[in-house]
Amino acid sequence: MDLGAFGIYTFDFEHQPAARIRDSVQELEGLGWRTLWVPELLGRDAFTHAGFLLAATGRLGVVNGIARIWSREARWTHGAALLLADAYPGRHVLGLGFGGQPRPGVKPLAAMAAYLDELDAMETPNPRPAQPVRRLLAAYGPKMLELARDRADGAQTYHVNTDHTARAREILGPDAFLAVEHAVLFEADPVRARALAREHLHGYLTTPYNLAKFRRLGYTDDDLSGGGSDRFVDDLVFWGDPDTVVRKLRGHGEAGADHVAVQVIGVEPGASALPAWRLLADALLPEKAPANR
Repeated sequence: MDLGAFGIYTFDFEHQPAARIRDSVQELEGLGWRTLWVPELLGRDAFTHAGFLLAATGRLGVVNGIARIWSREARWTHGAALLLADAYPGRHVLGLGFGGQPRPGVKPLAAMAAYLDELDAMETPNPRPAQPVRRLLAAYGPKMLELARDRADGAQTYHVNTDHTARAREILGPDAFLAVEHAVLFEADPVRARALAREHLHGYLTTPYNLAKFRRLGYTDDDLSGGGSDRFVDDLVFWGDPDTVVRKLRGHGEAGADHVAVQVIGVEPGASALPAWRLLADALLPEKAPANR
């Protein structure tokens, strides 16, 4: 799976009209970005969103990061992924995760394994694409990482530190693909940077699942209270000047990641992160692609 060493991860398109999104992704492609990651959170269906982005560009790869397994039955995920793989060979990656509100009595690992069983057993009259559907699993703990290794092309992680990346690589082994999302902020003032980072992290510090994940990463109750300690904030959001941010992002690659999906934070809903994406393109991409179309 060749997505390039770095890609863009963004929630921003949830707040923008289609015409503005189209202009943005065409510029991203022209800047040389090879891969764009989009979540499923605020109402836009994962596969409609991915299909629109693929149709608006000529080469850009699109990854669902993630399509929620509890948002649709396996048969509809199967059909949508087949169509995108057929229509846009080699450009779509199906990222799966459980997401959403916790379901009492339902264990995420068992739910994901059962969902994959359904996908793999599915019979359909839909034509098979020339290139197979590629899939990644959102994974953090050892068991889910093992499932990603054994039942998918690899794993994607979200809001983890570089130590976790190294541990994930050990579990996945040398062959499975490992993509790591990381938040960044171009702000050199420590007080302002950490304040913006804490705003971004607040929601993740109020849910039991994320708190459990952060504790597994080695953070204490003191680290996770009061908006997060400086150590926690600095590990989860890379802030500073472009050189500092880029150096820290490269740490995930050194720890074993195949790909780092960079999420620019501090962007007001409806605004665009394009200025930061341009800076990152100059710093992270080996060469710019020819202008789109």
